[in-house]
Amino acid sequence: MATFLSAFISARGQGGPSGGKAGKAGKAGRKRRDEDDSPEMGDDWLTARAGVRSPDQLELTEVELKKEITRTLTAKNPHIPRDIVRYNFKERAYKIVDDVDQTAIHFTLNGNLVPKDSDEGRRQSIKSSSEAEKTPVEEENAPVEASAETTEKAEVKDEEPTGDAEAAEEGEGEAEAKGAETAEEAEAAEAEEPPPSKAPEKKLANQFNFIERGTTTYHNPLREKGYQTDPAPYETFSANVNQWYIYDAYMEELERMEKAKEKEKAKPQVVKKEDKKTGRKLSYVEPQHGDSLSKVAKAAKITERMVNLNTFDDIAQDFKYFEDASDEFRGQEGTLLPLWKFRYEKTKKLAVTAISWNPKYKDLFAVGYGSYDFMKQGHGMLLLYTLKNPSFPEYSFSSESGVMCLDFHSDHPYLLAVGFYDGNVAIFNLKKPASQPSYRSSAKSGKHTEPVWQVKWQKDDMDNNSNFFSVSSDGRIVSWTLVKNELVHMDVIKLSGDGTAVQGPEGLQLQTLGSGTSFDFHKKIDYLFLVGTEEGKIYKCSKNYSSQFLDVFDAHHMAVDSISWNPFHLKVFISCSSDWTVKIWDHTIKTPMFVFDLGTAVGDVAWSTYSSTVFAAVTIDGQAHVFDLNVNKLEPLCTQLVVTRKKNKATHIQFNPVYPIIIVGDELGLITCLKLSPNLRKMPKEKKGQEVKKKGPEVEMEKLEKLLSLVREPESKEGK
Repeated sequence: MATFLSAFISARGQGGPSGGKAGKAGKAGRKRRDEDDSPEMGDDWLTARAGVRSPDQLELTEVELKKEITRTLTAKNPHIPRDIVRYNFKERAYKIVDDVDQTAIHFTLNGNLVPKDSDEGRRQSIKSSSEAEKTPVEEENAPVEASAETTEKAEVKDEEPTGDAEAAEEGEGEAEAKGAETAEEAEAAEAEEPPPSKAPEKKLANQFNFIERGTTTYHNPLREKGYQTDPAPYETFSANVNQWYIYDAYMEELERMEKAKEKEKAKPQVVKKEDKKTGRKLSYVEPQHGDSLSKVAKAAKITERMVNLNTFDDIAQDFKYFEDASDEFRGQEGTLLPLWKFRYEKTKKLAVTAISWNPKYKDLFAVGYGSYDFMKQGHGMLLLYTLKNPSFPEYSFSSESGVMCLDFHSDHPYLLAVGFYDGNVAIFNLKKPASQPSYRSSAKSGKHTEPVWQVKWQKDDMDNNSNFFSVSSDGRIVSWTLVKNELVHMDVIKLSGDGTAVQGPEGLQLQTLGSGTSFDFHKKIDYLFLVGTEEGKIYKCSKNYSSQFLDVFDAHHMAVDSISWNPFHLKVFISCSSDWTVKIWDHTIKTPMFVFDLGTAVGDVAWSTYSSTVFAAVTIDGQAHVFDLNVNKLEPLCTQLVVTRKKNKATHIQFNPVYPIIIVGDELGLITCLKLSPNLRKMPKEKKGQEVKKKGPEVEMEKLEKLLSLVREPESKEGK
């Protein structure tokens, strides 16, 4: 115990590495406190503190000095945007965003430290230990980059002896306390028994050794270049522009573009051809066959017509001049004189499904080809014939589906509306040489779901857009309008069934729709039209009402094949059906005025264009029947076999608008042209001594009205 105390006192007295310094510091601190506590130094210190006061400092009382003022420091970024508004889809309104990130990043640095426990740290530690075990020869050959590792290891070794020095100083203190060992023995003991040194911690090698190098580059001298140009010429122009100037400018531009296209077509094409013998490429101008053919086409067409007129000269003479003198001995009966027959090789197995005369060119007519047998449906064709050339059609168009109906536009005779068996409608433009229709409906544009049986052009609408109507077996009457080079459809009316409802799934009552087969529009009243159905009913409809009919006629027992308004009388229309009958109606009376039974199914009926009392019908047995109510109200004036071949049926008949001829089509694709004898086209005789004040349509209307009054007379008497 005495030995330990003496050692401790000696250590304090000698001022060891830690105790001596602490003792001196303690004495110095006590001396400074004594000096501060002396009264002389205290007055000077107070005066010095009182002199450091700002002249504009507020003089506050002790209460004000002791008052605590709380200041709150907030970490808000003053530079962030405020009042940010975003759309809230839940509340469907714009809301102010409250939560804004206040963080302001002043400095970022991506570090390269790798944790020891990670896979990458283990790989690097293994790599460094393997490099440490290399031979000196290998260390000399090691790259210069390993110098960084040696420097780091050296630093570690320099830092380690500090722990050994502290242990040595403690040993010296113990030796002095004991007083039995000398300094030499202590040094010898230290040399003999060195303290155990800790193994140096292996540091990871620096994987990035960067060397900074500076280079100087050549500075290009700056040069200034300037250019001076003349100012662009300008001119002040002013003019008044209206719609007509703009229209003329556009027309001039279109003409210029068309002329440019024609010039490009007229340029001869240079064709390069390689000579096989010499191997040289020779260029020559290819002759323009198209231009030469186009110049000769018109002349060739005229020549072809002249050849046909010479070939069928006897028929042409009969057409112009022949009148059957035997009518004088037949009384009231007449005959039909066969003229031309129009046939085409590609339409031999197709039936004539539609016929229509052109309103402008009276010798031109269109024929549609298809099939009425739904089991034998195939392609269809559209042909246009002229009386001047019966051997070959003027125009021919083919279609994937059969053509079922067609109609010429009255104001634009080059537009032809066509209805197909697959429910589509199309418009052919005869001015364009294309083989496909210019406009065609599709499933997206509202086509019919069943065959289209008839199409009719109507007057242009308020925007001067061409439009036509179509009727189909699906019960829809659709209006098609040509707007901006596309067909736009609108359902006018849907035909209702016979009033019976079909029992559907889960007890639902499904309303059946009627199947339209034919229709016709009134010649004077634009909104009025008639629709014939497969059930035998005739509906009187209006364009203004889409959900109800003006009237319903129980006309026939089978499908109404054709229906047509009288071109002269405003109240009369005619209908025919497969129930063997042809009926004439007054649309204000529900019972027919005249009924004619032809003994077999009637395919088509048509009014004549020259008399209000003459009409013609064809039956499936191949006969044509011509009636004149003014001459005979009970029987036809002419019944003649037009189709002579067996198993062939007459399908359609049409009167020419000018010439006294009719055309009849059959199921084998043959068109027969026949001339009416004088007895079939008698005009009313003028009585002597009376001035004829009324002419044309008024006379025809009066003639038919007189016949109708005879039929109505018994009914009026019974009513009285």
